[in-house]
Amino acid sequence: MVIDYGRALKLCMESTNRTRRTQFGAFEVDLRSGELYKHGIRLKVQDQPFQILALLLERPGDVVAREELRQKLWPADTFVDFDTGLNSAIKKLRDVLGDSAEDPRYIETLPRRGYRFVAPVNGSAGQGEREKALLVPQEPESHAPAGLGRRVLWLVVVAAACLLGVAGWAWRLSRSHQATPTVPPIQSLAVLPLQNLSGDSSQDYLADGMTEELIGRLANIQGLRVISRTSAMHFKNTQLSVPEIARILGVDAIVEGSVIREGDQVRVHAQLIRGASDEHIWAGEYQRQCRSLLTVQDEVARNIAERIEISLTPQDRLARASARPVEPEAYEDYLKGRYFFNERTQDALNKSIGFFEQATAQDPNYAAGYSGLADAYAMLGFRGGFPSKDALSRAKAAALKAIELDDTLAEPHASLAFIAETHEWDWATAEREYKRAVTLNPNDAQSHHLYAGYLVYVGRFDEGIAEEMRARDLDPLSLPINNALAGRLLAAGRNDEALAQVQKTLELDSHFPPAHQTLGWVYLNRGKHDESIREFQTALQLSASDNVDLVTDLGFGYAAGGKLDQAGKILARLKALHSQGLAPSASVGIVYGAMGEMNEAFAWLAKAYEERDPELTYIKVPGRRFQPLRHDPRYLDLARRVGVPD
Repeated sequence: MVIDYGRALKLCMESTNRTRRTQFGAFEVDLRSGELYKHGIRLKVQDQPFQILALLLERPGDVVAREELRQKLWPADTFVDFDTGLNSAIKKLRDVLGDSAEDPRYIETLPRRGYRFVAPVNGSAGQGEREKALLVPQEPESHAPAGLGRRVLWLVVVAAACLLGVAGWAWRLSRSHQATPTVPPIQSLAVLPLQNLSGDSSQDYLADGMTEELIGRLANIQGLRVISRTSAMHFKNTQLSVPEIARILGVDAIVEGSVIREGDQVRVHAQLIRGASDEHIWAGEYQRQCRSLLTVQDEVARNIAERIEISLTPQDRLARASARPVEPEAYEDYLKGRYFFNERTQDALNKSIGFFEQATAQDPNYAAGYSGLADAYAMLGFRGGFPSKDALSRAKAAALKAIELDDTLAEPHASLAFIAETHEWDWATAEREYKRAVTLNPNDAQSHHLYAGYLVYVGRFDEGIAEEMRARDLDPLSLPINNALAGRLLAAGRNDEALAQVQKTLELDSHFPPAHQTLGWVYLNRGKHDESIREFQTALQLSASDNVDLVTDLGFGYAAGGKLDQAGKILARLKALHSQGLAPSASVGIVYGAMGEMNEAFAWLAKAYEERDPELTYIKVPGRRFQPLRHDPRYLDLARRVGVPD
């Protein structure tokens, strides 16, 4: 027998290459590297669509059943919205190939059965048989019988040739893997508002509440940056693509999903998508009784953490294991309370308090319900809808109760710190509780935001700016946080940076009154009095109510610009509001000080001190309302009594 070893090796290598590269039409598929080419140009195709293509190419002309695709491409231990996932993957594959379901050139749909690859494929079926024929040894013309030894020898030679080919292929594969860049890890994500698919708008609170709770669950995972609710809610019902949203928020991945409630059953669907590539990393569907909503949220958070390879720390696991069950009715009232709290209007805040109180009445040991009460009362205390002292006292009592029930909740610690700072002027307690809050939940933008204010008020400007920047990173589209960052920069004397930041805030929303208010102070610190007055006026015009804070700044602006008549009219307006219990004493004293009437100013500020007016918290902030008083000895005495640390 004559054997051409070179020809055998060549045919073996060609066969190996063909099993890795398949051609159809203008396309070539490299099954080894997972790459698709058209006319030699590499196309971008996601993992699941490519795997489907590979399965179809294994059996061109045959039907690949939907159930077979499910078993091979979706893990059996995960509840998945399979139909949605498969349909989406097929659509993406057709988009890459320029194919259509109505007039298929490559992928044919067989309704309720599966899919079939209908285009001619090189390197499959008959071609493989022809290659085998080429490798069959040719007998000599003498027709000598082929003994068993020669057959064995032939098999050994062919096997050796194939092994050499495979070894070479493996070497090149290892080299290519070394050169291929790894997929960047997921270190940040945003949870988009879950869609309410119940067909009942009264269930919006459930979808929004579960969104906020899921954000909270994920935010507690160490090493993962999670965008806050405020920024995520900007994308409710958005038409933007996942890559666009990820770029705007600066995150690696997006979580999106839906909630459907039917009677006492709720079905939650969630999926994790890589931001840059729109690649679906994980999807899950959970159907439970409504009383199991908390369990569902934990399951989703845990599955997402596992998919992005972030392990729960022992502290995380302990916190989850020790979490006590909550009465379902109490939890539903809590979700309704959060829904109205997030509207931030006075009427909505009062409604939220009602629901939080119902939640704590149904479950007196429900810490989150008391935390919600603390947040709502604290906000009312600074919105003028409630006597400040009474509201903040109730907020403190609720925060202390929440901490007593669950010391691991960050929010009541932040509320307690805010009350200690602004109402009690207990600066040591305030810093201790702020630090506790940001340690418990490093992803809580509100805690970083409030702590930043504290640091600026006590003169630690660089630390305060860093904290506010951290808050902005966690909540990049929050108007209050972006505006506050401009204010922190202004307090530090960094006027140019403050101007640039407030302009960025106005780019987000040119009708946001506090941003025009901050811009007014930027101009005032630059000596541009007319521009400052114009911005204060704009802020007041854009405000939906007779905002005492904005009225005070307008009076200050008039006085600083030498327009004392207009400042006097503002002063009369503030006094009238004060007589109705709608304006604090400090506002009247501040305008008097700007007008140069120091005796009247300090008389009113003395009243403010007795009332524990939160405005006095800012007494040491340079370049703002108390600036005209700083050279009077009575100012130093007042600052000492307020106790702001040096």
